[in-house]
Amino acid sequence: MSDRPNAAGLRRDALRERLGLFGLGLPALVLVLVTMILPVGWLFWLSFLADDGSLSLVHYQRLVEQPSYGRIFRATFEISAIATAICVVLGYPLAYVLAQLPLRAANLCMIGVLMPFWTSILVRTYAWLVLLQRQGLVNTWGIKLGLWEQPLALVHNLNGTLIGMVHIMLPFLILPVYGSMRAIDRDYLKAAANLGASPTRAFWLVFLPLSLPGLFAGALIVFILCLGFYVTPAVLGGGKVIMVANRIANDIEIFFNWGAASALGVVLLVLTMIVLYVASRLTQLGRVFGGHGT
Repeated sequence: MSDRPNAAGLRRDALRERLGLFGLGLPALVLVLVTMILPVGWLFWLSFLADDGSLSLVHYQRLVEQPSYGRIFRATFEISAIATAICVVLGYPLAYVLAQLPLRAANLCMIGVLMPFWTSILVRTYAWLVLLQRQGLVNTWGIKLGLWEQPLALVHNLNGTLIGMVHIMLPFLILPVYGSMRAIDRDYLKAAANLGASPTRAFWLVFLPLSLPGLFAGALIVFILCLGFYVTPAVLGGGKVIMVANRIANDIEIFFNWGAASALGVVLLVLTMIVLYVASRLTQLGRVFGGHGT
């Protein structure tokens, strides 16, 4: 009989503890509700409102019927994929070099990787515009050194957009890859060498597979962030490179059509969630980000 009061008391203590934890997390939940859930819900609501204020699917119907929207979405995903691939090609070797350095030297070099975070994206984008324009430093020095005779078209096109996007996104790939590489036990490479593997073979069979979770996490972060780019395509693309965010801005600033802009935002959000879902199914995303997969 004495066990029942103890059990009831334990349940009360557990409930009190849960309520206390809920109270501690309540400000964060309210912040998430106000800054994320409510704006997204408002976005969904506007996407179903016609110009006369009635509920309608006219904005989604326009997305399906007009081929220009399909081209914009295709261009957005293609540009994001290309920028991600370039970041992987440039970022993985750099992260590998940093991972091989002593920790003190690697931390000093990491300052150079993190330095772009200390400058506004808008400032960095306009800096690239100054460097890459026809009379910019790149073309001027290239002509003086005899590398080419005429100024290259490096801005107001896809080339300039990709250069700006890669410069901004490269640290987002290097950081998780570097962390993944630093976490690899070097005894695995020593074991591979003792079994007769050359350094190159040990890299491909041991080091690379162990670093793939960090590489995938960085590539996924870069790709998702690239989908929402606005400033870089607007400045370095010169109006010739139009991504979804640019079209959303045009619908609001030029046509004052919040419904059409909201529908574009909803579709982009849904497509992004589909990408995350597919990635989680194919590669066990929980393990990539430190969770426990089944």
